[in-house]
Amino acid sequence: MDERIKNTIHLVKLCVGVDSVEGLEAFRAKRRRETGEDFSRHVTRMWPKQQDSLLNGGSLYWVIKGEIQARQEIVRLDEVIGTDGIRRCGIILAPQLVRVAPAVRRPFQGWRYLKPEDAPVDLPQAREGDPEMPPELRAKLAEIGVL
Repeated sequence: MDERIKNTIHLVKLCVGVDSVEGLEAFRAKRRRETGEDFSRHVTRMWPKQQDSLLNGGSLYWVIKGEIQARQEIVRLDEVIGTDGIRRCGIILAPQLVRVAPAVRRPFQGWRYLKPEDAPVDLPQAREGDPEMPPELRAKLAEIGVL
């Protein structure tokens, strides 16, 4: 096994209030315009204990409507002090969302670690001019191993 992959871990997190990958993309783009930053930030209460492994090629995998559907590369972890004085973790994410083969995930609170061997594979990028494939069809094709 590649040494980099062996020392990598990912996070998986529920994406609350969003119904689709497109909705998440729109939300993230709006937030970047508001802040003027070229990255996405997700603030969480807990600081990951496996931070070195996360920063070694890890991604945050988003659960949308009960399925892992997309991921964003984790760039760094920033300390964020809330207005209440409590230290939190700002997970700084690359702006690009990568669609992944859908993987069913039960609801949970907070985030969970995800081993690289358990992470869903990236879906191929659509070519320019190709019609958008309906998400349900994409999920079924991924389920049977065609995508």
